[in-house]
Amino acid sequence: MNIAFIGLGNMGGPMAANLVKAGYAVTGFDLSKASLDALEKAGGKVASTALAAVEGVDVVISMLPNGKIVRDLYTGKNSLFAALLPQTLVIDSSTIDLQTARDMAAAAEEQGVQFIDAPVSGGTAGAAAGTLAFMAGGEDEAFKRAKPVLEKMGANIFHVGAAGNGQLVKMCNNMLLAIHMAGTSEALALGAANGLDPKVLSEVMLQSSGCNWSLQKYNPAPGVMENVPAANSYQGGFMVNLMLKDLGLAMDIASGSSQPTPMGELAQTLFQKHGDQGMGDRDFSSIYQMYRQGDLFA
Repeated sequence: MNIAFIGLGNMGGPMAANLVKAGYAVTGFDLSKASLDALEKAGGKVASTALAAVEGVDVVISMLPNGKIVRDLYTGKNSLFAALLPQTLVIDSSTIDLQTARDMAAAAEEQGVQFIDAPVSGGTAGAAAGTLAFMAGGEDEAFKRAKPVLEKMGANIFHVGAAGNGQLVKMCNNMLLAIHMAGTSEALALGAANGLDPKVLSEVMLQSSGCNWSLQKYNPAPGVMENVPAANSYQGGFMVNLMLKDLGLAMDIASGSSQPTPMGELAQTLFQKHGDQGMGDRDFSSIYQMYRQGDLFA
């Protein structure tokens, strides 16, 4: 099977490399020469344009920064959809707005192309290890074709319904992630401010009704857990700016459906304040630091 991979950044590069390791013929395109060189080193081929990368392929995978770039790639001046062979499978793993995902599915259908939106969870570590979670929206037949490919890049593959639902699931999940990370940080900071060791408090909450993923896998307090961003000055991981992007997309969905999300809105306000204080490139669990410094609301 021949696969074109468009977007070889921090997530796309390792994902494409895992497909090469699995035995697929992968041709990649990216604006970064370093990213192209990395794919070549991993055993893949590179193309000078996106159109050249997709020539004659069976599957196209894209991992791009935003919906505008996705829209321009597939339906813009040099439309990739128009260049693809009939029944080519397109898997867009970008995290984008719901309307663009649904529009791309409709445009693909007009061109006789199969399309699923399949955003991911798991971060750069998951991309490198091949343990990502994929949330795929699209027709049953397209998902069945995509699943064996996705399984080479991820450990948990979910079909969540119609096109666009992949984005919808991811936004709901990441809104909840922001909420419980902010709440976990707030609770731990309250304990620490009154002389309680965050590690002791975490151990108790892990066995109590306050248990959640942030405590189990991603504790935000330094000195509690190894191999998490809090143990490395909040470097790496999932940046505050990326969380703000996802919260913005979630709020757009809420507005479009007239669904109240007061806790999501509060989480967005908190992380925006945190980012405005120069922490946009730090891991989102660093919001704990802002609580402890006492200037979150300054």
